Amino acid sequence: MHKIAFVLAMVWSVSFAACQQKPGTGGKVSADEFEKLLKDQTNPQLLDVRTADEFAGGHLKGAANVPVNDPSFEQVASKLDKKKPVFVYCLSGGRSSSAASYLRNNGFTTVYEMPGVMAWRNAGKELVTGNDAPAIKQGGYTEAEFLEKVKSDKYVLVDFNAVWCRPCKELTPIMEKVSAERQDKMILIKLDADIHANLLQAKGIGSIPYLELYKDGKLIWKHTGLIDEATFLKETGL
Repeated sequence: MHKIAFVLAMVWSVSFAACQQKPGTGGKVSADEFEKLLKDQTNPQLLDVRTADEFAGGHLKGAANVPVNDPSFEQVASKLDKKKPVFVYCLSGGRSSSAASYLRNNGFTTVYEMPGVMAWRNAGKELVTGNDAPAIKQGGYTEAEFLEKVKSDKYVLVDFNAVWCRPCKELTPIMEKVSAERQDKMILIKLDADIHANLLQAKGIGSIPYLELYKDGKLIWKHTGLIDEATFLKETGL
């Protein structure tokens, strides 16, 4: 029995080691680690794979704007040095994940992904505009104004989304339907993550779609990512 247990332990140990990411192959890292790795590079290959409008609103210093959904992405990628690390980011990690997968599948040995501009802002790190002046996109509600908006004797459902976010496009119609069917007791507020960037930072929201449900001004439920109608109703008791 002891010999069998020993063999099984050895097999598990070897399997576990094989599953670990090899040094130098990159991967998903925190905003702090991303920043540290960037500083170790003389001329880092840093790609912001968001849209041009998002990029203009605030980006990491030295980043090149190469939208992953643009046909030019593959052309730009083909000109990068495959032997050097590539750093990619978007707003909350979805598009950068797609970009990183493409790069790895096309021979890039080390690709680092950062959770996104949301995580960068939440860590208190600086963004710049096109002329490298410190900036965080302004606009939208302040935290105090937001708290006033959710004060109601009805349920207030807040949907944080963005026009470019595919999961948001799937989720918003579901929430609109739920709200319409319960308009006597529910209010739906839809907030664009780009317009309300400062609010998302203040609330520590790291990715979208993101939902919050309030009653009498108090947060009673929250959810990140997609959710179907049945699960939403079950979890909230509506």
